Amino acid sequence: MNFDIDLIETPYYIVDETLLIKNLEILKDVSDRAGCKILLAQKAFSMFSLYPLIGEYLSGTAASGLYEARLGHEEMGGETHIFSTAYREEEFDEILSICDHIVFNSFSQWEKYKNRALASGREFGIRINPEHSTQEHGIYDPCAKGSRLGVTAGNFKEDLLGGISGFHFHTLCEQNSDDLVSTLSAVEEKFWKYLSRMKWVNFGGGHHITRADYDIDALVECIVRFKEKYGTEVYLEPGEAVALNTGFLVSEVLDIVENDISTAILDASAACHMPDVLEMPYRPDIVGSGKPNEKAFTYRLGGPTCLAGDIIGDYSFDAPLKVGDKLIFCDMAIYSMVKNNTFNGMKLPSIAAAKKDDTVKLIKSFGYDDFKNRLS
Repeated sequence: MNFDIDLIETPYYIVDETLLIKNLEILKDVSDRAGCKILLAQKAFSMFSLYPLIGEYLSGTAASGLYEARLGHEEMGGETHIFSTAYREEEFDEILSICDHIVFNSFSQWEKYKNRALASGREFGIRINPEHSTQEHGIYDPCAKGSRLGVTAGNFKEDLLGGISGFHFHTLCEQNSDDLVSTLSAVEEKFWKYLSRMKWVNFGGGHHITRADYDIDALVECIVRFKEKYGTEVYLEPGEAVALNTGFLVSEVLDIVENDISTAILDASAACHMPDVLEMPYRPDIVGSGKPNEKAFTYRLGGPTCLAGDIIGDYSFDAPLKVGDKLIFCDMAIYSMVKNNTFNGMKLPSIAAAKKDDTVKLIKSFGYDDFKNRLS
């Protein structure tokens, strides 16, 4: 970490530009070697103050709705792609005005908007569901039985493909390239006769490309093979891989509570500031900590809300924690700022950037008005 943790009042998120650039260089290398285009999936990371930097390496943004599409279009430029499970009638014309690729979740949605869509000159796709599960987290599995996401082979309507120039599939979550390889096999098995008719195929997100053990060569090889076999362009839209391990959440110990176990109350909340800790669930790393009882002093870390389950996890430290100590949570750029909330009137963490010259820039801080203006 190339920054002084005491420069900004806690809690705050901080993204290290040097670490971000390392990820972006990896993604640019994949794009160059494979001859594909890579987009930022904003659902994972929407710190738009860094979009100009990200736009130097990636081809544009992917959105899940109008507001994300506007953000990517206005702040990064490049290509703007959108997929939504269903589009709102009153928003569709604006979507047409700013999005280059618009992907539909069903043929009924395509039929509803087809005439307006084709008059715009944009490109349109259908999300397909290869029915090939590669993960155990049901909440993140678009191929689970009964999934609402994508058209299965059994429900495919070849007669409605007129005007469709691409396919989109998204089946992965924090996975390696071997799961993409097996997914592509399922896609080809079920949709092979349509693939050569497509101008482009979007392989979606969930590719953990910038993780240390990711097999980049296998990814490049399967993209090159697919392009050569079907004559299509290929897009990837990772979210986590862009900002993986580039961000931190800095928090302060407010109190120590004793009740069978020592609990450190922090000014950061799992429920409000890192909701995936409860939703996924997972246990984030903390700089200088260990697993329970691995080091001399073990604590349960809890947030300041009234939720009994606002617990981050159990950690051990070399020295006793005391009020005022700072704890640094790792990998907090992704799915944190985009998901945080003000339950209990919690103050949102400030947002900062550690610049390439080792200076720290406060990007934004939040206060009472940010809480109040979300209510009525």
